[in-house]
Amino acid sequence: MRLWRPQKYYDEPGRGSLARDGGGVLLTQGIHTLDLMLSLAGRAAEVRGFATTSPLHAMETEDMVAAGIRFENGALGTVDATTAAYPGFAERIEVICRNGTAVLAGTGLDVTFHDGHTERVAPVETAAGTGANPMDFPHDWHRSAIADFLNALDEKRPPRISGREALKVHRLIDALIEAGRSGEKVAVAADQA
Repeated sequence: MRLWRPQKYYDEPGRGSLARDGGGVLLTQGIHTLDLMLSLAGRAAEVRGFATTSPLHAMETEDMVAAGIRFENGALGTVDATTAAYPGFAERIEVICRNGTAVLAGTGLDVTFHDGHTERVAPVETAAGTGANPMDFPHDWHRSAIADFLNALDEKRPPRISGREALKVHRLIDALIEAGRSGEKVAVAADQA
């Protein structure tokens, strides 16, 4: 997640603060990409990493994170998140597997198999929110999640995404921030029954 936000973005009162935003790049920009990563790779078990505020921004929270993740299934992963990468680039998830590699960049997907064949899903040509205008991204996914929640209330059924499911990415973000602060390996909190 190599995004760009100019200082004027953080000059808005409270932006980039714990009191207003609750966190920096991981919570305010990277949460959706991290959530998707967890749904593809499984639960994160432990992390090591760094979290800091770069010299480009005056803010309370982190604008740069570099970390390693060990997943519960034994797989390893990395997180590279910043709002200091001018002019901003599409979020990217790479999954390296036994039979090939899949790269999800923005809304495009490229899969290259070891036998040489490839599959591609072209990206949707919309704004991405990776640059200076944080509202320059499609709201369809947010809108559909909210609509499903409201429909679940009307239909007296559980929503597609439960609060318990949403907590998984928050637990990962908490562990990444703690690892950045402490310099130690941090276990990701397990689900509570």
